[in-house]
Amino acid sequence: MNIITAPSIQETISKIFMNETESLNQIDGLDKFFEIETQLMYEIHHLEKERAKETLRELIDMLSLRSEKDIIRSIRNYYIILSSVMARKLYEMRVPPKKAFAFNSACVELVDKHMNDSEFMFVADELIEFFVSIISERKQPSFGHQTVNKVVIYINDEVERDLSVEDIAKHFSISTSHLSRIFREHAGITLVEYLNVRRVEESQYYLRHSDKGISEISKQFHFCNQSYFTRIFKKYTEVTPKQFRDSQHIPYFRYTLPNAK
Repeated sequence: MNIITAPSIQETISKIFMNETESLNQIDGLDKFFEIETQLMYEIHHLEKERAKETLRELIDMLSLRSEKDIIRSIRNYYIILSSVMARKLYEMRVPPKKAFAFNSACVELVDKHMNDSEFMFVADELIEFFVSIISERKQPSFGHQTVNKVVIYINDEVERDLSVEDIAKHFSISTSHLSRIFREHAGITLVEYLNVRRVEESQYYLRHSDKGISEISKQFHFCNQSYFTRIFKKYTEVTPKQFRDSQHIPYFRYTLPNAK
């Protein structure tokens, strides 16, 4: 009696691999896919946001040729792979492991929430915005004072903590007055202002991509109340948190530290 056994996982993968290889041989241009993806990584790393968006669209067009029958599924899978690659890059840039993992989870949640026929290009742009934002946080500041450089990185890493000027000064074992003076002298902005700027920047993602209430988000970023959060948010973005949440067309606010002195 012959016993018919199911193919092993390895055999199944091998069969799919051979079929895919054969079908891809019939599509022109895919040999450049990884070359273009390398270009995308370069643009993200160098904060070339608009170029990166165009490059990702080019990759999406190539994926569409490869997966005519199930384009959305193919693009969704690629977004998730790309997010995982970026999370690894962040870890290599010494982003705290928890933050790198949270970054990947946030990207997957964004993809799952918006991935449909009408919004998949919106997802592409949002991912690039998110990638560039996180990478920009890790760019080593080059101010003429190493403590100021370290403080900027520290705030970027701990932006959701209830940090005060006193907490930061204690962490770096210097007086609050000295820290406040050197930070403003080199960064061109007060330490309190920079804390608020970073909290506003980070809160935008929760406003646009989470179901949390505005009051809850204001507490998450340690504003004393929703009214104060709204005032600070509008100061930098020129819109209220509700207006930002309600309109996908309002661009993200990004603050750029001045050139090092």
